[in-house]
Amino acid sequence: MKFFRAVFIGLIIWILGVSIFLLSYFIPVMKDLDFQANLVLSLAVIPLVWMGSWFYYTKEAKTHGLTVGAILFLTSALMDAFITVPYLMAPYGETHYSFFTAPCFWLIAVEFVLTTVLFWNFIGKSSNQKTINSK
Repeated sequence: MKFFRAVFIGLIIWILGVSIFLLSYFIPVMKDLDFQANLVLSLAVIPLVWMGSWFYYTKEAKTHGLTVGAILFLTSALMDAFITVPYLMAPYGETHYSFFTAPCFWLIAVEFVLTTVLFWNFIGKSSNQKTINSK
């Protein structure tokens, strides 16, 4: 398993996710901009994690998707704890407790891990079997 590769990909996913989350505030479509930003992020996470999984599994096809998904998510969650909440959310009254206990946060967590597991199951696992069978 390439731990630092997964962490690096998790950082890229986090940067892109936070950027999309913040940009969604500048295009008001709904009255509740917080809900809109969370909705946009939850929709954007799926292709971001899918592409991150693709990038990870191009070189490493042996690691189970659950492990990779957990590392990708935990990297993003740590960055949320150290940067997103204190610098982007706290000025608007958000606390670590309210951020990490929000249902939308956990929905996105499930999307993170589930997307990686599905990618591994359909793409990574099959390419790993081809590699094993071709030896």
